Amino acid sequence: MATDTNAAAEVAAGAAPGMPQLDVGTFGNQIFWLLLALVAIYFVLSRVALPRIAAILAERQGTITNDIAAAEDLKAKAEEAEAAYEKALADARAEAQRIAGETKAKIQADLDVAIEKADAQIAAKAAESEKAIAEIREGAMEAVAEVAKDTAGEIVAAMGGKADAKTIGAAVSARMKG
Repeated sequence: MATDTNAAAEVAAGAAPGMPQLDVGTFGNQIFWLLLALVAIYFVLSRVALPRIAAILAERQGTITNDIAAAEDLKAKAEEAEAAYEKALADARAEAQRIAGETKAKIQADLDVAIEKADAQIAAKAAESEKAIAEIREGAMEAVAEVAKDTAGEIVAAMGGKADAKTIGAAVSARMKG
């Protein structure tokens, strides 16, 4: 009995058509449903999915274009701001140099006035000193002449001579002149 069951199973397996996709009798039906599915997918994609995708791509492109334009505007504004900054910096440097020059000139003028004043004071002090030195020399020369006259009179008297003050004064004056 086991062999009969096996034989019946073999006969049933041989009589089965196999895979339904490969059954030649159903090709027409399969091709119809394939074409119907493809047309349905085409209409769904062309009417629903592709317009949405195209809209999203157009929106992205618009956003990218707007962002690039905004970035270029910001770049232009940044360049203008940098140029204004550079100009302001150059103006500030020029103003600082002008102020420094004016201050230097003012300080130099004040210094020149102070130097002239100091030179005048030094010249006045030097003139006073020269005058005082001249007076001291004159007084010293008179004192030397007086001492010389007294000494000469004492020397002449010590040697046993006699000379009058006029002769001694003339001799000392002649010797001091040179």
